[in-house]
Amino acid sequence: MNTVRVNGSNVRFVVVLCLAISCLSAYGQKKSPPDPVYPEVNPSLWYEVDAKWPEKPKDVKWAAVPGVAVDKDDNVYLYTRETPAVQVYSPEGKLLRSWGGGTGAHHIKIDRDGNVWTCDYAQHVIRKQSPTGQLIMTLGVPDEAAEDDKHFFMPTDMAFASNGDIFVSDGYGNQRVVHLTKDGAFVKAWGSMGNEDGKFSIPHAIAIDSKDRIYVADRNNARVQVYNTNGELIDSWKNIVVPWGFCVTPQDEIWVCGSSPMSWQQKDKKYPTAPLGCPPRDQVIMKFNTDGKLLQLYSFPKGEDGKEKPGELNWVHCIAVDSKGNVYLGDIQGKRLQKFLVKH
Repeated sequence: MNTVRVNGSNVRFVVVLCLAISCLSAYGQKKSPPDPVYPEVNPSLWYEVDAKWPEKPKDVKWAAVPGVAVDKDDNVYLYTRETPAVQVYSPEGKLLRSWGGGTGAHHIKIDRDGNVWTCDYAQHVIRKQSPTGQLIMTLGVPDEAAEDDKHFFMPTDMAFASNGDIFVSDGYGNQRVVHLTKDGAFVKAWGSMGNEDGKFSIPHAIAIDSKDRIYVADRNNARVQVYNTNGELIDSWKNIVVPWGFCVTPQDEIWVCGSSPMSWQQKDKKYPTAPLGCPPRDQVIMKFNTDGKLLQLYSFPKGEDGKEKPGELNWVHCIAVDSKGNVYLGDIQGKRLQKFLVKH
């Protein structure tokens, strides 16, 4: 029989090697922990464009779409810088009726009685019309601009208090809010050019909630100013959004469309007189409560001039929300109104 001799150091090496191999083998046999299974929660809503809405007739044209409003039946009133200027579509997208023309279309509103109000900044007037387009009242003097109790200078929007009084953001030329009675008689005006509280730089839109709080989109100052009907400042929501348009729901949800705050842009040949946010760097909508708390934010892809795809926005200007929570957004460069279906 042959005898093999090993010294102590060799034995220790063999033992350590065996233990190492055993540990590595055991480690290799262990299973990795399972991937985590996240609970299916929905922390926010989202929106999906209805690319087939509306069924616009071939002979109906759109230019920039600065105004949109929804009535109690969820019919959609589009206001465009084309002819016909006011186009009314059903929730399903059928054209119901249309009227008017001109190039000064800005915001459009529907009052508690169903009357349609349009703001024509080029003619310096606000018009009250029936739901079928019959003229009821004109505020301001057509084609005359001034800063007094009878004129506007490129107004931008109008809103209505619970007693029917009218508040106008007189907006591109005059930097003020004008208060009128429901019959159009001048009451007062407040505001001037500036960035201090109580002053404006392009009051671009205006809205009123159920408690008669007045919201002014002070666009160049990247803020929303809140007033009572006496013209006293209540609050100022600063550096949250560059506001372009408003929508107030029956639940007093304050919707704002526009872009996130940004620095002033260098003027160029394409936009020689561009104010703040022109062109915008993004496209957002925000929902606030009446205290200014942000409840919801949603951003949309920004389209390229002339190459906008469905679901993209390009200089979003106006917003409306129907009874189901669907959102309608009109833009300037995109020259269209789009319907976005709310998804839960």
